[in-house]
Amino acid sequence: MSVANAIEVEDLRRTFTRRAPNTLTRMFSRQRPKGGSNAKEAGCGDSGKRPAALVAVDGITFDIRVGEIFGLLGPNGAGKTTTIKMLCTLLEPTLGTARVAGFDIVREPARVRASLGTVLSGERSLYWKLTGRENLEYFAALYDVEPSTARERIRELLDRFELADKANELVERYSTGMRQRLSIARALLANPPVLLLDEPTAGLDPQSARNLREVVRELKGEGHTILLTTHYMAEADELSDRIAIIDHGKVIALDTPAVLKHHIQQMHSVEVETDRAPNGILDELRSLPLVRGVECVQSGNGYETWTIRVLTENSRQTLDALLDLLRAGGERVLNLRVAEPTLEDVFIALTGKSLRY
Repeated sequence: MSVANAIEVEDLRRTFTRRAPNTLTRMFSRQRPKGGSNAKEAGCGDSGKRPAALVAVDGITFDIRVGEIFGLLGPNGAGKTTTIKMLCTLLEPTLGTARVAGFDIVREPARVRASLGTVLSGERSLYWKLTGRENLEYFAALYDVEPSTARERIRELLDRFELADKANELVERYSTGMRQRLSIARALLANPPVLLLDEPTAGLDPQSARNLREVVRELKGEGHTILLTTHYMAEADELSDRIAIIDHGKVIALDTPAVLKHHIQQMHSVEVETDRAPNGILDELRSLPLVRGVECVQSGNGYETWTIRVLTENSRQTLDALLDLLRAGGERVLNLRVAEPTLEDVFIALTGKSLRY
């Protein structure tokens, strides 16, 4: 491993073998009528057979430099979570190698875990019937932090994450933001060189999310290497030194946010807000020769409006076509704008999906 790299991943693969159906499932399947929707629901197309294996991660290679924030982005089902679980030693790779802080994830899993602080999305990693302080004391003992060191470390972390005045309250009474801050404090107890933050601001209010992003920047300034996943593209753009985009188990782009955006600099993003969900025009938009990506999402402004975003090489021509299609469908245009492409536009152009897909 290079001394300049905190994480190295080389040709990493993970295949999941599907279980054979049990006797009851086979009996039920034989009672179904042949063909039709039931055959399709079985997975199978016309043959009625499902693939024997699912390739979740398909030979990815990348490195993360010491002291950088590295964003790992991908739509749901792209292989991002499987990659994270392999790096955390929760899953063994089928093929390939990876090293964290110089330690092999298969041959030296204990040393990998000692070098890695993790906050996993959706993971209930705190004991809600314990206080914040009791949680940190428990995990400090679990991480084998020497007791006298642990007391001072816990005091520092409670102060740093503004939890000192709530340290003796049960975690079940904490807000979502407080629990997230306590989870990061837990990950920092042993002061690991590498941090894995999976969706750290998910579910937080804007002010709490802004504060947590500032903490991430401070951790980088202290020398920590951070692997960050997020569904907020602006957050990835703001924090990441480099970004890897993964889709269908493969890394399809890897560079700085600025370079990734430069690749589609000649394009424009056309956004149109409508009073209802557009019906039947998205495929027509995607078929236009100068269009490179299309997404449609609910606007998220508290009203029942929808936003269509189109990445195109010719904004005027595409906007004319889009407005014609909307008028023909009876949708009313509420707002429209043409802008330079963002990192989210890069993502849509590469994957065909938005990150929220």
